[in-house]
Amino acid sequence: MASNEELHESLRALDAEFDREMRARGFDPLQAENVALPSHLATLYAKREQIKAELQELEGKDDD
Repeated sequence: MASNEELHESLRALDAEFDREMRARGFDPLQAENVALPSHLATLYAKREQIKAELQELEGKDDD
C-alpha cells in the first residue's frame, strides 16, 4: 500500500489532469458529479475517488 504522502501526490496529479481534461471538453470540473462523463474522464474520476477513500482509511487508522 502506498504511503500517505504518495497518495496525496497522486491525488494532486490526478486532480490537475482531471481539471485540465474537463475544461478541454467544455465541462466545469465542479460539476463532475452531475454530468455524464466520457469514458476517459470517468476513469480519472474513479481513480481520484479510490485514492480519496484510501487516504480517508489511512487517516482514520492514524486517529486510532
